[in-house]
Amino acid sequence: MKVAVLGAAGGIGQALALLLKTQLPAGSQLSLYDIAPVTPGVAVDLSHIPTAVEVKGFAGEDPTPALEGADVVLISAGVARKPGMDRSDLFNINAGIVRNLIEKVAATCPKALVGVITNPVNTTVAIAAEVLKKAGVYDKNRLFGVTTLDVIRSETFVAELKGLNVADVNVNVIGGHSGVTILPLLSQIEGVSFTDEEVASLTTRIQNAGTEVVEAKAGGGSATLSMGQAACRFGLSLVRGLQGEENVVECAYVDGGSEHAEFFAQPVVLGKNGVEKVLPYGEVSAFEASARDSMLDTLKGDIKLGVEFVK
Repeated sequence: MKVAVLGAAGGIGQALALLLKTQLPAGSQLSLYDIAPVTPGVAVDLSHIPTAVEVKGFAGEDPTPALEGADVVLISAGVARKPGMDRSDLFNINAGIVRNLIEKVAATCPKALVGVITNPVNTTVAIAAEVLKKAGVYDKNRLFGVTTLDVIRSETFVAELKGLNVADVNVNVIGGHSGVTILPLLSQIEGVSFTDEEVASLTTRIQNAGTEVVEAKAGGGSATLSMGQAACRFGLSLVRGLQGEENVVECAYVDGGSEHAEFFAQPVVLGKNGVEKVLPYGEVSAFEASARDSMLDTLKGDIKLGVEFVK
């Protein structure tokens, strides 16, 4: 498998590249690209780690050499959130970055599975889809918004609150990837019950966890290490699906025929063509149904912003 990371010199990109170097299957290739001239050095640094994963680094304006032959492309390029910014403040910068990178993906490796990490994901995935449509290579089963960070945060926070082994906690998170559009389905967690107060406070904490990190870093960055771990988990799941492993399921923000919005995060089965099947997210509580319905205007507005940006 060849996995390309675009934005590999950034905080998320370096964490993601390190994890992929140590966890990709033997014989894989890891291709790192960033506009920053340090990127080939990041690749050399990683190449000293003793695993059977070949690493190459590319810098400059054109990611084409990094993308040639890629099976999976993970895009973390863009600027990070600073205190006082919300994800929509990032839009004007990151929208253009994603558009330009996806144009190169369309031209160089149109069959690759593409995971968009760059915020605001609710919007950048819609931008990516429009660019791929313009190029005539759009396959909705091959484009993903990576929402795994919401999942791992939910699993971590629930395990902490209830004194559980986090390895035994599985939480589906539906909707989108910012603020009120993030909806953890706490009612579905087996063997755990929550008070109404716990559900409300935990849901709010999961929705605002990115801000928790931004404020704790006091202007020194956003969630890079946990996002690197989340992106690695999702990227490895894409690889496992491509290699024919069965029952690889992750939540992701996809164009999956949702009744709620053009793009919607819910569990999907991953396979050789990307999304093999979009799974129903099941029964939800009254609290969750209300939260889902009240997020939809925000989510649809985010998607519309991306479509209009490209048009």
